[in-house]
Amino acid sequence: MPVSNFTTPQSLLAPTGANPMTAPWTPLPYSDVTRFDTVSLLAHWNRLHAGQGLQPPAPGPLAEGWALYHSGEFERAAAVGLLHGREGSALVNQATAIYANYIEPREAIRLTLFRQVAERAATQAGNEPDNCQALYWEAYALGRYSQGISVARALAQGLGGKVKTALERVIALQPHHADAHIALAAFHAEVIDKVGPLVARMTYGVRAETAIELFERGLELHPESASGLMEYGRGLLMLYGDARMGEATRLYQRAAALEPVDARERLDVELARAGLSD
Repeated sequence: MPVSNFTTPQSLLAPTGANPMTAPWTPLPYSDVTRFDTVSLLAHWNRLHAGQGLQPPAPGPLAEGWALYHSGEFERAAAVGLLHGREGSALVNQATAIYANYIEPREAIRLTLFRQVAERAATQAGNEPDNCQALYWEAYALGRYSQGISVARALAQGLGGKVKTALERVIALQPHHADAHIALAAFHAEVIDKVGPLVARMTYGVRAETAIELFERGLELHPESASGLMEYGRGLLMLYGDARMGEATRLYQRAAALEPVDARERLDVELARAGLSD
């Protein structure tokens, strides 16, 4: 598969006019999350990364950066990742993207952060076309960026095809990557919701039945994924409307009942609880 499929020209990403490097990141709003050090991080690594199957770092400064990430110190974790170049790219991309998605309150800065992740990951994927972490975080950042500017506009700019291609490549390379299955399922559901099933199938090659299969497989691989449960619930409503409201509610209830193991999961569980109270 050509490397060019995974690059994201800057011309496709409209400038937002904000510079997040001059704006301090907002702290995690919870002070009672589990705090990790390198010992506890590595002891719980497989559970913490059940959605991606990422290999653990060697004990040392990079592991300390991952401990900061799982403790909710996203800005400090991203800074550590940047200091480690290629080896730290997964950390800086994950810390930045998760912070932008869940915490950053300023929309212009959120979009700028997503652009930065997408561009950094695309550059790495261009040099390393089999790097699942680079491909996944490019797709994640482009997907969230697309939601921020409107999915319809993003599809018109060609961003949807890049998200789909990157996620399909991740699944082909790493069939047990639960998060990629969930993200690709959500992509199918979002496109169908915005353009309708016929146009979605003929123009973008997405189908409702494929979305359901991907959601099911993703949760089979990582059944305790609060974000996966919520995405499935949202996907059912986008695909089938109120006819699947009961099932969507039950998925949110499962997410809200989980015991979070780190800061990101705490954010997911709180989001699920908020969704049930709306």
